Amino acid sequence: MNSQAPIDAVVEVTNLCKKAQSTEGDLQILQDISFVVRKGETLAIIGTSGAGKSTLLGLLAGLDVPSSGSVRIQGQEIFALDEDGRARVRGEQMGFVFQMFQLLPGLTALENVMLPLELAGRSNTQAIAREVLQRVGLGARLHHYPKQLSGGEQQRVALARAFAPRPAILLADEPTGNLDARTGATIIDLLFELNREQGTTLLLVTHDPHLAQRCGRSLRLEAGRRIDESSQ
Repeated sequence: MNSQAPIDAVVEVTNLCKKAQSTEGDLQILQDISFVVRKGETLAIIGTSGAGKSTLLGLLAGLDVPSSGSVRIQGQEIFALDEDGRARVRGEQMGFVFQMFQLLPGLTALENVMLPLELAGRSNTQAIAREVLQRVGLGARLHHYPKQLSGGEQQRVALARAFAPRPAILLADEPTGNLDARTGATIIDLLFELNREQGTTLLLVTHDPHLAQRCGRSLRLEAGRRIDESSQ
């Protein structure tokens, strides 16, 4: 572990860079991004469209590979692992909430929430999934398929799926971007309630400054560079 990182560091990002090929040569998507997130912190990653926010989140999850730099999750350098190793870190350490919900259409709400628990080899998966769906207000919708649920209800299922395994880290990418303002506000309240209850480390990508203010810290990206960090 980086000797300068705090002992309770959950995420350590060091000199992270990402380039992509274009017809005009290399395109610098992220350049020399470094930061540390401690256990239980809430960090908003903010910036305009194209700033590199979602690319950064994908790298933190090990879904993409950087051009250079490192990401440590609970002290483990994830890019020293192969793809299966990174998938194992995601399954054991992380939960995800996306703008487009990413529910499996052929599974009921209950089955969608049970899936990550089963993949992690947990026991009592149905009881855990039922309990967390009750917690998000969907106790009467357990056997409904995603197409039978409203957008807000689908995102509640996604929250339940993310929090059910009690991950150390939750990564959320524009979680209200596909919802109307009122529904989005309800979902965000629920997200932060669940986060407080579980003591999860939350990294939230958003372009919404009001949502960013709900987090303890914010990190601003502009054209792939970190230009500002602030505490709320």
